[in-house]
Amino acid sequence: MKSPKVLFTKRSVAKHNILGKKGEKAAIDLLMDRGYRILAKNWRFMRAEIDIIAKTDKTLVIIEVKTRSSESFGQPSDFVDWKKRQLLIDAATEYAINHNHDGEIRFDIIGVLVRPEGGFRIRHIEDAFYPDIQI
Repeated sequence: MKSPKVLFTKRSVAKHNILGKKGEKAAIDLLMDRGYRILAKNWRFMRAEIDIIAKTDKTLVIIEVKTRSSESFGQPSDFVDWKKRQLLIDAATEYAINHNHDGEIRFDIIGVLVRPEGGFRIRHIEDAFYPDIQI
């Protein structure tokens, strides 16, 4: 029996995680500079993880951060698919219930592109998507 093909090495996974953490830090810095209050980072509910939960005025803001080192495969924000959105919606609902939030909830995406020469290019998309309304 052949051994399974290894897709990631420990080293490549570590680099990916480091890149993601740098992107989240850059996103938090941007949000704080804009007056957002950071309530939680990497908040988990079942299979979902919300990268950043923040508040601005009375709005609870659920933020997915996507960090990439190149745009070869598209914009970082292009990688938030339907399934991820559903997980974020479920987790946001749970967070709002557990923290007695009785106001608006907004879903944002922050795309972080790490520049080869150093630094970041950050794109903050407010109201990036809306929960499906079932009637």
